[in-house]
Formats: sequence, C-alpha cells, structure tokens
Amino acid sequence: MANQDIALMAHLMRRAGFGATYEELQARAAKGYEATVEELLHPEEQPSIQMDLLERYFIDWKEMNNIETNQTYWTYRMVNTKRPLEEKMALFWHSILVVGNSKCEHGRQVRTQLERFRSQGLGSFKDTLLSLASDPAMIFYLDNQMSHKNAINENWGRELLELFSLGVGMDGKPNYSEDDVKVAARAFTGWTIGNSIPRYPYGRYLNNFFYNPNDHDDSEKTFLGETGRWNGEDVIDIICKQPSAARFVARHLYNFFVADEPQVPQWQRTPPKDMALIKQMEKAYFDSNYEIRSMLRVLFNSDSFKNARFARVKSPAEVVASTLKLVGGWESPKPGLQVIANEIRYMGQDLLNPPTVEGWHTGAEWIDSGTLVERINFCADQMGDTSKPGVQAIIKRLAAQGKSLTPNQLVDGCLESLGHYQLPQETRKHLVEHITKGGPVNTSSKDFGDRVAQVLQLIVSTQEYQFA
Repeated sequence: MANQDIALMAHLMRRAGFGATYEELQARAAKGYEATVEELLHPEEQPSIQMDLLERYFIDWKEMNNIETNQTYWTYRMVNTKRPLEEKMALFWHSILVVGNSKCEHGRQVRTQLERFRSQGLGSFKDTLLSLASDPAMIFYLDNQMSHKNAINENWGRELLELFSLGVGMDGKPNYSEDDVKVAARAFTGWTIGNSIPRYPYGRYLNNFFYNPNDHDDSEKTFLGETGRWNGEDVIDIICKQPSAARFVARHLYNFFVADEPQVPQWQRTPPKDMALIKQMEKAYFDSNYEIRSMLRVLFNSDSFKNARFARVKSPAEVVASTLKLVGGWESPKPGLQVIANEIRYMGQDLLNPPTVEGWHTGAEWIDSGTLVERINFCADQMGDTSKPGVQAIIKRLAAQGKSLTPNQLVDGCLESLGHYQLPQETRKHLVEHITKGGPVNTSSKDFGDRVAQVLQLIVSTQEYQFA
C-alpha cells in the first residue's frame, strides 16, 4: 500500500473526523478513498455510542443538566464515535447555529439541540433551519418567546438572516434589508415555548415548542421580494431558495473542512478563495434539494480538498480529541476525563457556551500566546506518556523496522505515525541533530521508548501540529 494513500486518508480523517490511529488509516486506505467517503457520509450504518453503558459508569450523564458534564460527554463521543463525520457535523453546526449555555435554562437543552444536529446535520438545510426555529433552546436564547404580533422582538429574525442562513452579502451586494429582518420577525410570532413543568419532585424537564396561533401576525408580508401571508415555514422556504443561502452553506463548509476563510462580516466584499469549488457545492445544494451530504460528497472528492493539507488551524476540540485518539487509553469511560475535557475550554473553545451568537472566530484567531502554550503543553504531556497504549503502539511499530534506526528514519516514522505530518526543512534538521547527539538509535535498548516519546513530544510542540 502506497504511503501517499495513507497520507491522503490521514488528511480525510483529520477533516471529516478527529483523526485516526495508523492502524485505522491502513484499514481505511485498503478499503479505498471514495468508499471511505461514502461510509463517512452514511453514519447511520455504523453503531452508535452505547449510552446505557455510559450511564452505569457516570450516573450524572443521564440528566446532563450542567455544562461540565455535557462537555465531558461530548469529548468522550468525539474520541470514541464510530460515526466521526456525524460528530464533526454536530461541532460544525454548533459553531454556526449558536446556542449558549449561559442563556439556557439548563445544559440538557443544549445537548438536545446537539442530538438534532447529529441526526439532521447531513440532511436538508431546510429541515435543519425548521428544527432550529422550533428548538426551545434557540427560542429562549434569541428571545422569540418575547416576540408578539403587536410587539415584535427582532433578535431571531435578524440572526436567522445574518448568521444562520444568508450572511450579510455576496458579490458586493447585501443579501437582505432591514425590512426583511422585521418581516421575518413578524412571520415567527407565535413560535414560542410551552409552560415549564416544575422540576420538583422528579427533576428538570425539557422545555417544549409551542405554536400560539392567537399571537401570530397573519397579515400579508413581503419578504425577499415575495408577498403573501407568510408564517415561519414560508420564510424558511424562501430563504433556502436564495443563491445566497447556497453560498452561505458552501463557504462555511469550505472554511470548516478545507481551508481557513474570512469571517461572515467580510463576505460581502471578500470573494471565496476557491470560487470553482464553491460553485460546484452550490450546484449540489440546489440539485439535491438543499442536502448537505451531497455538498460534502463534492467537497471531499475534489482536488481542492485533497490538496489542502495542513491549511486549517485546528480548533481546540480538534486538538484535544485528535491527540486523545492517537495516545489511546480513553476507549472506555473512567475518572479523569472531565479534567481533560476542560482543556478545550482553556484553549479558548468553551463547548456548549460560545462567546456570542456569532460563535467562535476560527483560523489564526484560535491562537494567542496563552492558548498556544496550553495547546503545546497538553499535546506534549500526552505524547510523552509511554504508558499510553497509542504511544506504545508507535514504539512497537518503529521497533519492528529493524535493530537500529537512523535519526532520519526515526523522525519519518514518528511523523507517519502521527498522520503523515510534514515539517519545514529547518525544523527537521534541528530535530535530526538533536537525535544524533543522543547516540545510535537502538530499537532494543531500554531507553528506545523514551527516545521515541521525546521525538513525538517535539513534533507535537511545533506549529505544524496545530494545523489539520
């Protein structure tokens, strides 16, 4: 099997999942790239996480009422899921269709939204927006329960257009007007939350969506150039037909899966980096009746995607989950995972609690002097632990190559084992010189494992490891 096949598979699994061990990469490469893409695009064919087992280990995972429990649970899912793209899409939508724990009645409401993203995230964009509009967490987060036919609240209508479906503009022109924002808000009057059931004596209950026709503005409205007595479903129908909706989804998919792009506020006057791929995804959007799966099939099989290795800064969730997958040891639930899950927060991504309705700014904005130190320390600590089964597997794989290794062979073996990472010539030169100073690399020596772990630590401390 050619190394380039495994390197390409490593790239796919970093983007469509949270990385993979070398053994998994070999198995997937043997299956073939296009076959693997199709498997990833159909997660329902793979087994799901066994919640009944997890709840026996962690009783508080049954209720999921606080944010720390939810963050720990999600970290476990990212590391152990057999449906990597499903979990990656939950993170994708959570980063765009934003709800924050800081303005929800309890953490389980956000978890319920994430479950919707898992089940619907590869389906129709229209269905995702409809589900979002009737999600109690979103209604509460953007105050739509306070929007009435005689006194509208514009929060939901504005963010639906600006941040959730169209974006501010494209090709130098705005995608909507202030009147469209007001009309969208009017169309969604009556979309509210039913009265909560008291939490005692049986604990918290989830809020439920409630449509109140008596509080809905049923008058004639003109929205994005179309006139009628529009309700919320009609507004979403009209939105999804817009070329700007296809551009919105395509640019977000490109930013998340291919290469870092400017943030949404710059889109009106900043064209996409790869207009040809964006146009192909837009066509797939309309040809498939707004299906995200079809757009991703185009994306993953494109040369633009295959050639975009290490063109994205990893998000904190990707840093932690991908490193844990490599070092192993978290295949079953056990104490200590919450401490590790907190690392994602310390690196700047407080999962389930984005800083604003705009979500997180991605790309280089993930990195500052504090978060970079946190990233390097975490990765180096994990990779330096030779008791970890994943680190042991790398050591054994390298030892099987012969009785001794040259410094170059040791560097190459470690880079391959981490997913075919690449280092600049100058960085690589310093690494080889460092290994050379330690004397011959004897794979049967007592210190061989420690030397491998040290090389792994040095590699994951480079800036190159911060890219996916």
